[in-house]
Amino acid sequence: MTPQPILHIGLDDTDSTKGGCTTYLTAILVKKLEKFNVKFIDYPRLIRLNPNVPWKTRGNGALSLSFNYEAEFEEEIKDAALALWEQYSALEEKGTDPGIVFYKSAEIPTELKAFAKKTETAIVTIKEALKLIKRLGAEASGFNSCRGIIGALAAIGETLEGDHTFELIAYRMPENVGTKRKVDEASIFHMDEVTQPFTFNNVDIEKRRVIITPRGPDPILLGIRGETPDIVKKAFSLIKPLEPVERWVIFRSNQGTDAHLKRIDALSKVEPYRSIVAKGIISKNPKIIPLRHVIFSIKDETSEVDCAAYEPTGDLRKVARELTIGDTVEVYGATHKAAATKPLTINLEKINIVSLQSKTMLENPICPNCGKRLKSMGKHQGFRCEKCGSKFSHLEKLERAVPRMIKEGLYVTSTRSQRHLTKPLRRYGQEKKGSVGQSLISMWHSPLESLG
Repeated sequence: MTPQPILHIGLDDTDSTKGGCTTYLTAILVKKLEKFNVKFIDYPRLIRLNPNVPWKTRGNGALSLSFNYEAEFEEEIKDAALALWEQYSALEEKGTDPGIVFYKSAEIPTELKAFAKKTETAIVTIKEALKLIKRLGAEASGFNSCRGIIGALAAIGETLEGDHTFELIAYRMPENVGTKRKVDEASIFHMDEVTQPFTFNNVDIEKRRVIITPRGPDPILLGIRGETPDIVKKAFSLIKPLEPVERWVIFRSNQGTDAHLKRIDALSKVEPYRSIVAKGIISKNPKIIPLRHVIFSIKDETSEVDCAAYEPTGDLRKVARELTIGDTVEVYGATHKAAATKPLTINLEKINIVSLQSKTMLENPICPNCGKRLKSMGKHQGFRCEKCGSKFSHLEKLERAVPRMIKEGLYVTSTRSQRHLTKPLRRYGQEKKGSVGQSLISMWHSPLESLG
C-alpha cells in the first residue's frame, strides 16, 4: 500500500497589537482539516522566534501543522487553509505582514532545520527565506512586506528534536474577546501546587499574581505550559474558568528551553538584536539608576560591556546589586542597538555566578590600652582614643572580611518578566533529548466538549 503524502503548513504574523492570534487561527484550521480525514503526525508546533527583532508583534510566535493526507484532497486542503489565513489576518493593521507556507515532504531537510535555528537567535531576511523556498520546491504566500513567510518557513523547519515543552491554550467565546478574563484565581494557585515541577510559569509567587491569563485583546483565555501533553491537560482540568471556553488545543513548543540563547567566546563579538551567553569579570561596581534599575559592567581580554537588571526582574536585580569588581560571572540576556545616550547593553535574563571575589573593608584599630575603637585624627596623622586620651601615630587601619550576601550559582529573572523562551529554574533537569515521533494522546484538542 502506497503511504500517504505528508504536508506541512506554516503560519506567521497574522495578528496585530490590536488583537488577533496566530495560535487561534491554527486551532480553527486543526478542526477544519479533520473534515478532510487528515492524520496529524505531530501536535501543532508553536515556535518562538528571536525575541529581539524590532518588528515583532507580542510573543513573535510562528505555527506549523504536519499531517498525512489523501492526495485527492490536496488542493481543497490548501484552499481551505488559504481562506482561513486571509480571514483571520489583520491585513489592515500597520506592522502585520502575514505569511503562509506549504511544503510537501516526508523528511525535513538539514538546511531547513538550520534556517529555523537561525530565526531563533539572529536576524533573517525575506530574501533568504524566498531563496530557500525556491530550492525546496515549497509554496508561499504573503501580504504587505510578506515578512511572515520567514516565521512560517521556520515553524516547519523547527522539528523540536531536542528539548521542548507543551502548552495547552484555551480560547474565549468571540463575544467575550476584549472584556476582562474570568478565571477562578485560587484554582490556578492550587493547580500550580499540584502539578509542580511539571508545569511552569503559572503564577508569580513573589507578587501573588496569576500569569497564565494574558491581558491583551486577543482570544486566548489562558495558556498552561508543561513537560508533557498529559500534565497540561490534567492542569487544565484543575482550573475553574468562570466564562465559557470555545475550544482548546495542545501545542508542542520551544518555549522555556533557552532556544534563543547563543554562547559567545568573547565580549567583542556582542552584536545587537541577539540573545547571548557571555563570560566576564565585573569591571565596574553596580549602580542604581532611576526606576531602580541596576547597571554594572563586565570585561574580558577583548572588550567591556554594560549589563542591566531592570526593576521587573525582581530577585535578579537584588543579586546584581551585590556583585563587586573582580567577581566572575556568566550573563544571559538580550542585546539591543546602541544609541547616542545608551551604549550596547545586555538586558539580563539570568546571571551565573562562577566565582566571588573576597570582599573586605577598612576599619580603625582598637586602642591597645583600653580596648575602645580609635578615632582618626586626619589623613596620615594617626589615631586618638576618646576614652583614655591615648594617641598613636604608628597604627594603621585594619582590613576586615565582609560576608557576601550572594553565593555562586545560577539566578533567573522573576517569573513575571521571563520571556517565552527563557528556561525557568523549575525546568532544569527536565530537558528532553531526541523525543520526536511520540504518538499523540487521545483528545489533544477540543471545540466545545468537556475534558471527560
